[in-house]
Amino acid sequence: MRTWQVRDVMTPDVATVRADTPYREIVDVLTGRRVSAVPVVDEFRHVLGVVSESDLLHKVELAGEPHERRVFEGRRRRAARTKADAAVAADLMTAPAMTAMPHTWLVSAARTMNREQVKRLPVTDDLGRLVGIVTRGDLLKVHLRPDADIRRDVVREVLNRVLAVEEGAVQVTVVDGVVRLAGQLDRRTSVEIAGRLAAQVSGVVEVVNDLGYDFDDSPLTGVAAGRTTFAGIL
Repeated sequence: MRTWQVRDVMTPDVATVRADTPYREIVDVLTGRRVSAVPVVDEFRHVLGVVSESDLLHKVELAGEPHERRVFEGRRRRAARTKADAAVAADLMTAPAMTAMPHTWLVSAARTMNREQVKRLPVTDDLGRLVGIVTRGDLLKVHLRPDADIRRDVVREVLNRVLAVEEGAVQVTVVDGVVRLAGQLDRRTSVEIAGRLAAQVSGVVEVVNDLGYDFDDSPLTGVAAGRTTFAGIL
């Protein structure tokens, strides 16, 4: 079963700056390209770091304030003062940059963004060269998939290929990304697998599993019989 990857939603045309790009030029790039951050790359397009609007705003935030180091000043505040004095990308950027690869699953990219509290990930190839960028908004594109495409994947990849379910044994409907499974399977574990794998299909918001079963082959699983709801992976 193919799950959507970063390459399916990333932007390949990426605005970049070099380590020696001056502050004002970085501002020009951000405003001109209407982006909130740019990767900093070397001559081989290896990603050195990322400069974001928040990195640049320290100069505005602390304008007119003395930038000398203060006793008992927190690490974050000291970093802000350092960036407020910075004049080129090398001193403004956040490094090292968190990155993804084109074949990274969207769910993994989303978890990285959440864990690292970043809004975007530069995308690099096997040699570490920049090939694109993916943002939080890009990850949501998976939920623009047509319901018909989602239903096709559930039927072909989950029911037919994995579970070898006979045609017509399960009725699959998809409305606004919500998948409903109805019908009868032979085993309880098959019912649970169908619901779990359907939730992993790209674009699925929720799975309502109304499948019944003929034989309970998992009495020790502790899973309650009857209607089960699964959340989509992204």
